[in-house]
Amino acid sequence: MVYLTLFFSAFGAATLLPIASEAVLVYDIMAGYNLYVLLIVATIGNTLGSCVNYFLGKKGLDYLEHKKYVKITSFKKAETMFDRFGAVVLLLSWVPLIGDPLTFVAGVLHYDFKKFFLLVLFAKGMRYIVLALFFL
Repeated sequence: MVYLTLFFSAFGAATLLPIASEAVLVYDIMAGYNLYVLLIVATIGNTLGSCVNYFLGKKGLDYLEHKKYVKITSFKKAETMFDRFGAVVLLLSWVPLIGDPLTFVAGVLHYDFKKFFLLVLFAKGMRYIVLALFFL
């Protein structure tokens, strides 16, 4: 049940929902659960949550803005970063406030999904590894 809770908190944290998975991961680390399984579960959950943003972006910005699922100002900031720095900016997908819009923008721009997935998986995994190192 612990791993399932972590998965869903990490998944939700990567979407446009205001959820923080870091606290759940730190709690589970401190409780003594298997560190490697925790890191894998959190990384996969968070990456799949970013994939939701990607596919929502592919659905279309106009529709999502009309339904008030996304604010155009957040999108414009992320689009500017994506245009300026290219796909490497997806390595910032873990950063609070800008990471989720970046993954959304990648979908709007129809960025290659395989590359998207690998960049986001790496970024999310590294974030959780660094976080775990502080609590070992």
